[in-house]
Amino acid sequence: MVSLFAFFGPPAITLLLFAVGALPYALWVARTEPSQPARWAVIGITTAIAAYGAGTVYGLAFTNPLDVCGSRTDNGVYMDAGRDYSLTSVSVDSFPPSITCHWTSGHNTEEVWFWTLPLLYAGLACATVCSALLMNRTRRG
Repeated sequence: MVSLFAFFGPPAITLLLFAVGALPYALWVARTEPSQPARWAVIGITTAIAAYGAGTVYGLAFTNPLDVCGSRTDNGVYMDAGRDYSLTSVSVDSFPPSITCHWTSGHNTEEVWFWTLPLLYAGLACATVCSALLMNRTRRG
């Protein structure tokens, strides 16, 4: 069985980051009254950062990717949960975040949550479009 952090951690931490970030965001909006594009640019950047963090399992993909893929047995072999396959290698890509586990059965599994890449790209697109709107607005006026 994969560690509980690798399984439940990314969604829980992502929701926690959004909840914790809501207070500073609300204070910023109340005090400075930024424009709509500025607000959406901040939301987009924050969304992209949280999604990237979830995609890399908040650093576990880079520090110990074997723990993301499987459970270590008493003899030091990483096994797939519920199967008799041992882990042969792990491929980690930093952008877009990808953790691919390669098993002795020839089967490969992708350990990045299905929602991270759409959320990452949506956040980047939102931040880019809103930043372009802000630059266009400052150039005109």
